[in-house]
Amino acid sequence: MVTNGNSNGIETPKKKKKKSEGDTEKKKKKQNKEILEAATNGHSTPNTSVQTPIQISSTSNGDATSDRDKEKEETAEQREGAFSNFRISPVTISKLKARGVSYLFDIQVKTFNPVYDEEDVIAQARTGTGKTFSFAIPLVEKLQNDSLELTRGRAPKVLVLAPTRELAIQVAKDFKDISKRVAIACFYGGSSYNPQIDAIRNGIDILVGTPGRVKDHIQNHKLDLTKLKHVVLDEVDQMLDMGFAEQNECVLVCEIKIDETLLFSATCPPWVYEVAKKYMRPGCKHIDLIGKKTQKAATTVEHLAIACHWSQRAAVIGDVIQVYSGSHGRTIVFCETKKEANELSLNASIKQSAQSLHGDIPQKQRELTLKGFRNGSFEVLVATNVAARGLDIPEVDLVVQSAPPKDVESYIHRSGRTGRAGRTGVCICFYQRKEEDQLRYVENKAGITFRRVGVPTANDIIKSSSKDAVRFLDSVPVTAIGYFRESAEKLIEERGAVEALAAALAHISGATNLEQRSLLNSDAGYITMQLVCSQEMHNMGYAWKTIKEQLGEKIENNIYRMTFLKGKTVCTNTNLFYLILVCIEKMCTLPMSSSSFSFDGWNRWLAGSLSVCLSVRPSYKDINLTIGCC
Repeated sequence: MVTNGNSNGIETPKKKKKKSEGDTEKKKKKQNKEILEAATNGHSTPNTSVQTPIQISSTSNGDATSDRDKEKEETAEQREGAFSNFRISPVTISKLKARGVSYLFDIQVKTFNPVYDEEDVIAQARTGTGKTFSFAIPLVEKLQNDSLELTRGRAPKVLVLAPTRELAIQVAKDFKDISKRVAIACFYGGSSYNPQIDAIRNGIDILVGTPGRVKDHIQNHKLDLTKLKHVVLDEVDQMLDMGFAEQNECVLVCEIKIDETLLFSATCPPWVYEVAKKYMRPGCKHIDLIGKKTQKAATTVEHLAIACHWSQRAAVIGDVIQVYSGSHGRTIVFCETKKEANELSLNASIKQSAQSLHGDIPQKQRELTLKGFRNGSFEVLVATNVAARGLDIPEVDLVVQSAPPKDVESYIHRSGRTGRAGRTGVCICFYQRKEEDQLRYVENKAGITFRRVGVPTANDIIKSSSKDAVRFLDSVPVTAIGYFRESAEKLIEERGAVEALAAALAHISGATNLEQRSLLNSDAGYITMQLVCSQEMHNMGYAWKTIKEQLGEKIENNIYRMTFLKGKTVCTNTNLFYLILVCIEKMCTLPMSSSSFSFDGWNRWLAGSLSVCLSVRPSYKDINLTIGCC
C-alpha cells in the first residue's frame, strides 16, 4: 500500500492527469522546495500528501551521517568548549568565528560562568591559551544583555588595565572584534590627550588603558568612575609590582562599589595572592590551570640553549634565524638593553628585514612597527621586554633570547610569544659560561629542560638557504625568465648545468662566505673534532697524550678546548666506544688526507679514530659543558 506521504496511513485514490507535464514538473519543484525549506529551518514537513524525492532522502541521510562523523571527530575539549554550553549570543558567536575561534579554550571554559556571574576571579594559565577572551567574552555578553545606555557622556562600566601600551591596544582590539554597539576606548601614554577627552565626552562602556594615563585623567577630573562595575588587571604580577602599585591604588582602593575584580596572568607568584587580598572579596575564585605542575612555560615550545661569547653573539644569531626560521618565517629577538636592540636590528649578520621596538621609540612608530610585523612587512622584530607580555602575534616561528633573563617570569612570557593557539614553536636562549648557573635556575623554576645545541654548522646554513632559494625561484614570473634565458644557456655551456645552478643558488641565498665555528663555544676560526677511543679515559691527561702522539707535540698550541661527553659511551654491535670533543684551531695543518683517520695509541689495547665533527646536535643535550676546560 502506498500512502503518498500521508501521516494517517490511508491510501489516497489516484486521480486522472488533467494538467500538462510542464505544470506537473513545476508542482514537483515547488513541493521539493517546501521540503528543503522545512528541513533547513529545522521544522517537520507539513502533513500533506507530498511524495519525498529519493534524492532529498539520500541527501538527508548523508547529512545525518556526516554530522555523526563530525561528532565522533570532535575532541573532549571541543565538546566542553562548544558555544552552545554558554550564554553567548549568536552575534558574538559569528564574530568569534570570524576571528577563527570555533570553540572556547580551557581557561575560557573555566572562567566564563564566574566572570558572567560577577564573581571575583584570580586566573592563571600558560601563555598563548586565550586569557584575553576569557574575560572579554563574558563581560561583553553581560553588558549587551543588560541593555546598555547609549547616552552621551556616560561613564565606563568596565575598566581593563594593562602594563604596556602595546598590550592595551591589543586588548582593546579584541573587545572591538567581538562586540556590537559597545563604546570601547583605549588610553595610553605617548598619545594625544584630545582624542581621549573626546571619547570621554561621547561616552565609554569599556575602557582599556595603562595605569599612568588613566591616573592622569582621574586626577584631572576628566574621567568619572562612579558607574564602574568590573575591573580587570591583565598581567597582574607586573601590575601589582612596585612600578605600578601606586598608580593602581587610585583606581582599585576607592570608595566606588565595584561589583567584580578580575586578575589574570601566566605567572602568579605567591606574593600576588597576598597583595590581591586587599582588592578582592573574601570568597574570590582561584582558577589555576598550571597549579603545582612542574612545567610553567608553554608546553608547545621547544627550549634550546646555545653557549656563545658576547663578541660572537650577533653573527651567530643571524645564522640561528636562518636555520630555525628561514627567510620567510617570523622571529622575535629579545635583548636586555635598548642600545643592544638598536645595534642588533642594524647588524649585517641578520639577512632578513629587521626593526627594533623599545621604550625610547615614539609611540606612533611603535604602533607602525608592530603593525608591520603582524602584516609580514618584515621578518625579524628585535625588542626589549616591551614585546614580552601578552602580545599575540600570529605565526611567530622562533623566539631568541640574547641572554638568560634576570627573572623566570620574563623567560616564561618571552618564550610564550611563540607556540600560541595550538601551534608549535622554538625558543633559543644564548648564554656565556659564567651564566650557566642562571640558566639552571631558569630550568628549575620554570620546570623546563634546555636542550644544549651547538651553533648552526655550515651544512645547516647551506641546507636552509637552499630551501629558501628554491622558494625564490618559484616566485619568479615566467615573463622575467625569458630575459635571462640566453645568459643561462651560455653559463650552462661554460660551466655545466649543475655547477651554474649551484653557484646561482649560493649567490641568491647569500651563503657565499660561510665561517667555520666551534660547536662547543661558537667561536669563529675553530673546527670541532670527535675523538673515539676503545678504552675509557678517566681524565683529560689520557686524551692529551693520545692526541699529541697522533698529531705531534705542537698541536697543543692549537687546541682551544677539550671536553668529555656526558655518559661518554657509544655502543655498537661488538664494541663499546668512548667519546671526547676537541676544539682545534682550523689554521693548523692536520696530518691526514681526509677528515678522519684511525690509530693505535700509546697503549696496545687502545684504538680509535679522530674525525671532524660536522654536527653534534642529536646528542649534544647530553654533553657536560663544565668538565675539561683547558
